[in-house]
Amino acid sequence: MLIPLANDPRDYSWGSPSLIAELEGRAPSGRPEAEVWFGDHPGDPSETPDGRTLDRWIADEGPDAGIAEPLPYLLKLLAAASALSIQAHPSKAQAEAGFAREEAAGIPRDAGHRTYRDANHKPELIVALSDTFRALAGLRDLDATRRLVAALGPGAAPLAERLQATDASLTAIIGWLLSDGADAAREVIAAAVAAESDEFAAELELARTLDAGFPGDPGIVVALLMNLVTLRRGEGLFVPSGVLHAYLEGLGVELMAASDNVLRGGLTPKHVDAAELVSVLDPTPSMPPVITPRTLGDGIRRYDVPVADFALLAVSPTSEGVDVLLDGPAIALATAGAPRLAARTTDSSAALAPGDAVLVTPDEGGVRVSGEGQLFIALPGR
Repeated sequence: MLIPLANDPRDYSWGSPSLIAELEGRAPSGRPEAEVWFGDHPGDPSETPDGRTLDRWIADEGPDAGIAEPLPYLLKLLAAASALSIQAHPSKAQAEAGFAREEAAGIPRDAGHRTYRDANHKPELIVALSDTFRALAGLRDLDATRRLVAALGPGAAPLAERLQATDASLTAIIGWLLSDGADAAREVIAAAVAAESDEFAAELELARTLDAGFPGDPGIVVALLMNLVTLRRGEGLFVPSGVLHAYLEGLGVELMAASDNVLRGGLTPKHVDAAELVSVLDPTPSMPPVITPRTLGDGIRRYDVPVADFALLAVSPTSEGVDVLLDGPAIALATAGAPRLAARTTDSSAALAPGDAVLVTPDEGGVRVSGEGQLFIALPGR
């Protein structure tokens, strides 16, 4: 079966007022539109044509269609006009322990100070749909960060001293900034706003932009410790558990393990638990991999990621159409043109416009994609 899915954009403050509307070919709503969720996650499940939410549909109809449990992934359209919170996600073991701990403490799952809302990890992949998509991802090489901080001059002395220590730990520095280092952070931010550097011009410009939106936020200094990444259209960025990141600007398709566990590190009015964030951080300075999709056949490419929760295909059908074999429940999301899907074992079909999505049940074994345009297909990674 092909089951059409629908959902309303979530109006987070960092969302773009125009990017999702432009993709869907409609007038803007007048509100920020940050994310559209396609999946059965209980936080905002998609709706099926008969009015049921997808989690309810799977519980009722899934076993007969080959779906025996909730989807292991969540697919989104994401449109950022300003920075999301700096954040990291726990490993599976950390999530299980943290969730059990907060359950035992009786913290309501929807409480603002709750950290672990489920027992799952949340590795994620973002693929740029806009010409460029900017993000902060991973901790920068320590020598490069020392050069950046040196360019800030005397105002950054408290941070420079910690970075110059022979046992300098970026995670310890982040914990200090987010807990006891607020006064020092304001001095560093003022220095960054005033500084100039040919090598780090983009990073300093970002600091000025962030200070305009989040004046004096220690997360701005955390951002100065991170890699600034620009994706080109079609490139993907994979962020594993424990890696600090923040999306800054652009339109993308995001695919993640089905979880809502977020540990924040600034640039947000929401709860920041510095000690818990530091406990899950990977302290290794590194650049998360930028992924170019691998060609599987005519019009079919795959974004290879090292997790079993999900995989992502990009499909641009040829004039004759292409057959896409699928192992497990899949969600197809159109992002350009007018692709058409036909089921392999039934007469079910769907004509998609940009922003439209359908669930492909496992009993179909795949779909034939024809027409012009592009769609992304999320499926289990196995």
